Formats: sequence, structure tokens, C-alpha cells
Amino acid sequence: MVRNRYADLLRVGAIGGVVYGHWLLISATYRNGRLSGLDAVDYVSWGRWVTWLFQVMPVFFLVGGFVNAQSWSIHHERGETWTRWVRERALRLLWPTGAFVVVALLAVMAAKAARVPSAELAESAWLVALQLWFLPVYLTLIALTPIMLALHRGWGLAVPCVMAAAAGSVSVVLTGRHPPAVGYANYFFVWGSIHQWGFAWQDRSLTTPRWRLYALTAAGAVLLTALVVSRSFKVDMVGSGNTNPPSIALLAFAAAQCGLVLLAEPWMSRILAVRVRLWHAVRRLNGTVMTVYLWHFVPAIVIAVAFYPTKVMPQPPIGSAQWWELRPVWWALLTVVLVPLVAAVMWAERPMLRLPSGLGPPGRWSPILLLAGLIAASVALARLAIGGFAPAGQLPVWTLLLGGLGLVATLFSGRATDEPDASPDPDSAS
Repeated sequence: MVRNRYADLLRVGAIGGVVYGHWLLISATYRNGRLSGLDAVDYVSWGRWVTWLFQVMPVFFLVGGFVNAQSWSIHHERGETWTRWVRERALRLLWPTGAFVVVALLAVMAAKAARVPSAELAESAWLVALQLWFLPVYLTLIALTPIMLALHRGWGLAVPCVMAAAAGSVSVVLTGRHPPAVGYANYFFVWGSIHQWGFAWQDRSLTTPRWRLYALTAAGAVLLTALVVSRSFKVDMVGSGNTNPPSIALLAFAAAQCGLVLLAEPWMSRILAVRVRLWHAVRRLNGTVMTVYLWHFVPAIVIAVAFYPTKVMPQPPIGSAQWWELRPVWWALLTVVLVPLVAAVMWAERPMLRLPSGLGPPGRWSPILLLAGLIAASVALARLAIGGFAPAGQLPVWTLLLGGLGLVATLFSGRATDEPDASPDPDSAS
């Protein structure tokens, strides 16, 4: 399999956008003995436009679709089952996530033992769990990849077009009575549409002929402009405005963004082919993406707790001139903490590389057990992303139990060595 270097570069660039975007847009504060996180765009009149620079999750899903299509095609040709392929890719996400959750829970218990106020504990524990929303959505798309890829091969770009129309319908419904359950469908329609574009990128049906990329970019830009100018949707592309639930405006933004990103592929691919050192750096950083994503909020809490109460670092009003002047310092301090933190976590996670990709004899019940495990794990992760690790200052015991059962069910849905083709995944780094 020929590795797409540009896909790796996009993944690394996207994680950088997520990290520094979160560090800028979610401002940690410590006042009156309480740690809190405030949305900076609420205090800067033009700040909502800045979110357009840091909303890079569409690139993650685009690359995810590319990688999943490539990986499933290769393994399916070898005779690998849906159960084994989905289980291995799911566990590749669930093992490090499980380790992160365990450490977070130990930190919560230590804070409770130290009698940290419940409100402050709940706020901090919510902040470090916020990014977990990505995992339930992505696990769902992994599980559906064989079906959605088959639809893509049969109907091509008509599939994401239909999904986009469905996303628009959901957005229209939400502008009326706001039934909350309807909005959850757009987590599939919006992010799933972008994931389908990754399929089309992988088989070149989106990039050849090249005018399709220009059409995607132009259509997204025109629709986004119309939706924003008419004030049908908010400007901000990060936060609750267009992402919770995802809106048709976010999908329009993603179309323009992904179109531009793919238009740059030939140029950037040539650079990566020539500049060997750059490619090696990208490849090394690519192996840290999941760890960085899970742990990048921890430095914000560490620095805030260490520097704010002691007055080592001032806390000027959000959006003030001094606040902006301190942002580079804030980013630098957090980076200094993040780099050794990621190195330490990856060192501690090395034994996970030897963990089994499945246990128990495979049987007719294996797909059912795997599906049940993924549903349980996804629901638990979604609840943690919404409520945090200490809602109201208490451990979410039932949520944690559900997540643990989901991981166990996923693990025991079959043993890889008992199924066809026990060779390693050629895309194990993705």
C-alpha cells in the first residue's frame, strides 16, 4: 500500500489547529478560589470570525474517510471479517482513551480527597473531558464504513449529496420547535457526509476531474455566505452555535475548507516528496496525534492552577490588549508542558501496543457482541463529554460502568488469530 503523505500532513496540521484553537478560544480563569473556563468569543466582538481559522475537525473526518476506505478495501480483499476489522480499529482508539479516563478518574478522586470545592472540580473535570465527543461519532463511522463504502461504490457522490440534504432538513426543523432528539441525527449526516468525501478522495472520484474540487469549494462558500449574511445561522464555527448539533452551515464551511485543502494536494505532495526531513517529521508527529488530542487540555489546567493563584501570571480581561499580548506566552507555556506530557504518556502506553486485539472464540454472536460493546462505549463517552468526569463534583459511576462494559464486550467479540488473515494492519499508524 502506498502511503499518502499529504493525508498524514493534514492530520498533523489539524491536531495543531485543534490544540491551539482550544487554548485560545477556551480561556482558563482562576478567580475567588475557583477555576473556570470561559468562551473567549463571548468577550471579543469579532472573535467569532476567528473560529473559522481553528475549526479543523472537517479535515480529521476527511482524512478518516480516506484512511478507512483504504484500510477496509485492503483487509476485505484478504478475506478479513467486518467484526475483526472494526474491533481492531475501535480498540486502537479505546485503549488509549481508557487509559486517559482512568488517569482522569484518579485525579478526580485525589481532588475529592484534598477537598477541592465541588464546583471547581466539576468545571475542571468537564474541561478535560470536552474533546471526547469526537470518539462516539468516529466509532460509529468506523462501524458503518463497509456499508457506506458499498453505497459510495454504487452511487458515488450522490450519497453525500443526499446526506447533505438530510442535514439541511434537520437544521430547518431545529430552527422551529427545537426538538433536541432530531439534532442528534446531524452528527451522522454532517460528519458522515465529510467522511464520504474521504472515500471519494481515496478513489479519486472527487479529485478527477479537477473541476469537482472547485465546484465543492464554490458551493460551500456560496451557501455559507448566504446562511451567515441572512443570519439564519451564527458566524462561529466552534462551540454550540453550529457544532452542537452540527448544522448545515458547518457542512457548507467544511465543503469550502475541504475543497481548498484537496486543491493544494499536488503542490504539497511534491514538497513532501522532495523534503525528506519534513516528511520524517510529519510521520513522527503523526504517531502522537491521538495522545495530543486526548491530553491537550491538561496543560491549561496545570498552568492555570500553578500560575494564577500565585499571581505569577496576570489575568487581564478577556479580549483586552494585554490579554492578546499574553496569548503567545500562554501558548508557549502550554506547549512546554504538553511536549514532555505527551512523551511521558506515550512511554507509559507502550505496553498497550502488546495488548490483544480481541479475546474469545469468534462465533455468530461476535458481531452482535461487538455492536453492543461499541454502542455502550459510545454512549458512555458521549455522556462524559457532556457532563465531564465529575458532574456536580461526583463520580459518574453508572456512566463509567457502562463504558467499562462496552470496552470488555468489544474486546471479547473474537480473537484475531482465530479469524482469517492475522497479518498486521498496513495502516496501523493512522
